[in-house]
Amino acid sequence: MTKFTVAICGGGVGGLACAVALSQYPDIRIDVYEAASKFLKSVVQALGWTGSSQRLPSSPLIIIQVGKANCFISTRGTTAPTYVIELSFNFRKGDQSEGYTFHQLYTPAILLRHLSASSRTYTSKRSSHSPIALRFKDGSTATCDVLIGADGVKSATRRRSSTSLRTPRSLRRAAQPRWSGIYAYRTTIPAEALRSRIPNHTVLREPMAYLGKDTQVTAYPLLHGKIINVAAFRTRYDSEGAPMKEPWVVDTTKDELAADFAGWEPEVQAMFQCTSKLSRWAIHTTERLPTFVSGRVALVGDSAHAAVPFQGAGAGQAIEDAYLLATLLGHPKTTLSTLTRALRIYDAVRRPYAQDVAKTSRECGMLFTLNYPGLSSQDIANGQAADKLRVIAETIRKKWSWAWDTTLDGDIQRAVRELEAS
Repeated sequence: MTKFTVAICGGGVGGLACAVALSQYPDIRIDVYEAASKFLKSVVQALGWTGSSQRLPSSPLIIIQVGKANCFISTRGTTAPTYVIELSFNFRKGDQSEGYTFHQLYTPAILLRHLSASSRTYTSKRSSHSPIALRFKDGSTATCDVLIGADGVKSATRRRSSTSLRTPRSLRRAAQPRWSGIYAYRTTIPAEALRSRIPNHTVLREPMAYLGKDTQVTAYPLLHGKIINVAAFRTRYDSEGAPMKEPWVVDTTKDELAADFAGWEPEVQAMFQCTSKLSRWAIHTTERLPTFVSGRVALVGDSAHAAVPFQGAGAGQAIEDAYLLATLLGHPKTTLSTLTRALRIYDAVRRPYAQDVAKTSRECGMLFTLNYPGLSSQDIANGQAADKLRVIAETIRKKWSWAWDTTLDGDIQRAVRELEAS
């Protein structure tokens, strides 16, 4: 017997993680609606630079797998994850003619299992109307008892929830995405192309984080070292929050990239020269929302707390949202008549932590680009680089430490206790 229906808008990591977690409860019907014509193409194998997803308790919920023909997700036949200590990044000062590595960051990491599937999924479904009674742009309709907005930083669920109710103008403004003041150039390059230029380039074997004033480059090998993923960031913090009139994502050229990274060391320039297709992304975040819940509507992942990517925590945080929310919805005390109580508990327990992670992600971005308050780039220019860079590395490590020093178990236990006491 079905006690209620949950509709999930968004088929990314957060939405599929919600479906995975809820599929443990046979009395909940799950419908997943995705705006794109198909779900994620590749299996997510590892989430985050810092292993943030290791905060998940040992349970059947580990990670999602997307099948060849559609989204297939389930919780059966899985085992607990394996933990290892591994190199997260080599930190290197790169915005000069001759760069140098000044720190190696080792952190606990998680090796995630694959899952396969079981809930109803729909593609090409972009919501165009109010929550609960859903109407999609293709003209179809649906209804649900609970709506989970997992539709990203541009979330229509967040926007409609704020405009359809009698909410203050400040809340409606907060529902709009906000430019972080950061552009990210993103590309992948063939490892062989880079090897032909610099045969012993470190990034062919290990992940690299290059630091520079107002600029930063992250690069690491993928697919068993066959390709190198490159993200080059240009910050303009004086424009943070400014209206973004141009498209968020545009194709661009090596010349634009070279202009923003003029004077950087040869091994970074060699990566740039290997690019064939390059895009520039205007990184947007969400305001610090006063709530993740409105009636029977709940937000998860980037819909609720999109952050800049300098902790690599986005996917892990979305999965944590999903796991806690599913635990409350699946609890025997949660029925059709007590749904709003369960959602309020989710908001009270989860929101402060997720928003703190978003805050420290911004702070890490300022550290990576030598903009952190109290840090003088003039000191580095005057020959005090070693001491200052050690301070930066240690501060980054401390700001990442929440990922391996805390767990989600305590939050789940607190939420369940509050639910059972109601």
